[in-house]
Amino acid sequence: MTDTHCPYCALQCGMRLSPNPAAEVPEVTGRDDFPVNRGALCGKGQTAAALLAPGVRLTAPLVRDADGLREASWEEALDRVAGAMRATAATQGPDAVGVFGGGGLTNEKAYLLGKFARLALRTRSIDYNGRFCMSSAAAASRAAFGLDRGLPFPLADVARTGCVILVGANPAETMPPAVRYLRELRKNGGTLIVVDPRRTRTAELADLHLQPLPGTDLALALGLLHLAVAEGHVDEEFIAARTTGWADARAAAMAHWPERVEALTGVPVPRLREAVALFTRTPHAMVLTARGPEQQSKGTATVGAWIDLCLATGRAGRPLSGYGCLTGQGNGQGGREHGQKADQLPGYRSLEDPGARAHIAALWGVDPGALPHSGSSAYELLDSLGRPGGVRTLLVMGSNPVVSAPDAARITRRLTALDHLAVCDVVLSETALLADVVLPVTQWAEETGTLTNLEGRVLLRRAAVTPPAGVRSDLAVLHELAQRLGHATGFSSVPEEVFAELRRATAGAPADYSGISYDRIAAEDGVFWPCPSPEHPGTPRLFLDRFAHPDGRARFTAPSHRPAAEEPDEAYPLYLTTGRTVSHYQSGAQTRRVPELAAAAPGPYVELHPDLAAGLGLREGELVTVTSRRGTVTAPARLTAAIRADTVFMPFHWPGAGRANLLTNPALDPVSRMPEFKVCAVRVEKAVLPRVRVPAVPVAVGA
Repeated sequence: MTDTHCPYCALQCGMRLSPNPAAEVPEVTGRDDFPVNRGALCGKGQTAAALLAPGVRLTAPLVRDADGLREASWEEALDRVAGAMRATAATQGPDAVGVFGGGGLTNEKAYLLGKFARLALRTRSIDYNGRFCMSSAAAASRAAFGLDRGLPFPLADVARTGCVILVGANPAETMPPAVRYLRELRKNGGTLIVVDPRRTRTAELADLHLQPLPGTDLALALGLLHLAVAEGHVDEEFIAARTTGWADARAAAMAHWPERVEALTGVPVPRLREAVALFTRTPHAMVLTARGPEQQSKGTATVGAWIDLCLATGRAGRPLSGYGCLTGQGNGQGGREHGQKADQLPGYRSLEDPGARAHIAALWGVDPGALPHSGSSAYELLDSLGRPGGVRTLLVMGSNPVVSAPDAARITRRLTALDHLAVCDVVLSETALLADVVLPVTQWAEETGTLTNLEGRVLLRRAAVTPPAGVRSDLAVLHELAQRLGHATGFSSVPEEVFAELRRATAGAPADYSGISYDRIAAEDGVFWPCPSPEHPGTPRLFLDRFAHPDGRARFTAPSHRPAAEEPDEAYPLYLTTGRTVSHYQSGAQTRRVPELAAAAPGPYVELHPDLAAGLGLREGELVTVTSRRGTVTAPARLTAAIRADTVFMPFHWPGAGRANLLTNPALDPVSRMPEFKVCAVRVEKAVLPRVRVPAVPVAVGA
């Protein structure tokens, strides 16, 4: 029996794996004693062990020959990858060798991957798929507070506050065990406001649902701040004592009067006033955002506006109040702290900070000048693949950009233009199918390592089963490749040894893990960073005394509304927004292989309002085509009055003809470099099925 954590979302629910003699895989049960999920598991967590079954996952390396992928030895596969890296660096320069990581990698893997890129490869070309998830919220939090941690308070505080505004989040489908905190909030007398263009399962729980046009969350936040000022709900004492920049923020808000905001967002003025009244009538309140406002070309400004609302009303830096981001990926928090991001060194240190460079260089035993400088963001890195001056050899670890990247057909073309593509994965994902070398790696229950959940709680995921013969860990892959590239030491394949080095790397950094150990995590069921010494209790609640800027004050950001990068027009008259379904996770590479989950959600669909469907002559279940300036997809229609009549929705978990990201817009936020997944212009039409010509059957003479 092994206590561990779920392989999926950022809740990292506690679970227990027990031997099951009657099945090929262990039995999964929720852990009642783990404070985040308190025994609850969603369907994905309950069926997670299915991925451990024989025949589901990769068990041998694959290499590409003229006839396609074939099984190979580890020696041949690793030699091919290292040889391609050496050859590309020698002829094209080190930046032509790239690394693309993932927000599901353990802290140890994220750390060692960043070290591998900067020390063994000496390349600037590294980023990860977390850039597609939380980067706008992270950028806005750093600007406002001086530090980014998804939730600056434990999730349990959500149930004890007075009001929560939940913006662009649907935890009832994306992280169901978290919904208990929203139910408890209301049971305790608090109120829930949900902002979403769709009436989701989460919105059905709300006291107030605001249903804005996609891409107008920024205007909505500014309109609420305008009303808070006009109706006397500003906390002048808090503003004077703990913030800077209020005059500019106030001016920005006053330019967004209620009638203007109604015209921009479609949210009626009375509902705006009701939202402000609910948010300000209680001394404690929170704003929580997710991908809805963040995955926009103005995502950083949008989150900044919601933070401004918290600061202006004194609902930040105080108990049971504040702004938080509902981080998505399993290690979305830790994954963005430890060096796999293009501009970061471990512990949230900046790659361009001389002091940070000196600290890491000393630990790694090199001159600070030998460390590469910042590289391109995720989409820009992927878009450079195979181009002159771009990346020519790429190692992908824990990501499936063929399905998950915006303008996915373009990124697929770029991947196929590479000289060499190597992919480490558990299953043969759509990206792995394009690879020259596929390396089968261990998965969650077959390895030990740490992850950091959305609260900043560092957790220990323990190995519970023995991996199949022929499978190695990602750490072992990096160790072997580093050796082949001339680094005999410095790349341990032992997770606890890597974590010990990570602790030293983060000492004194914003995300300080130096006081956290495997033994301590096990004893305390998680430790909140920053934790600068073994005696330190950890920090479950940030900013109660001061914010993380040098002067201790928070910063207002004072943004102004601007339209999405692509608005509907005559040719593309509708908005498309994308998201997830309860049965699948991210690109679906793993959940689509779980029979129960695949049966519950077997394929893509297009959600549209009955009025829109009637105008198009569509009925439930009929095939429709959705076309943007980048591509066309075909999927069945799903009619629902829960969505705006000017908007269609598609989940993004599937490849093939229904791949939603064939449509999405790669326009980037200027600060976070987040693509605009959540808003693009499309047209919708009834699918015209190809006519099948039936050959005439000859009739015998005299028949």
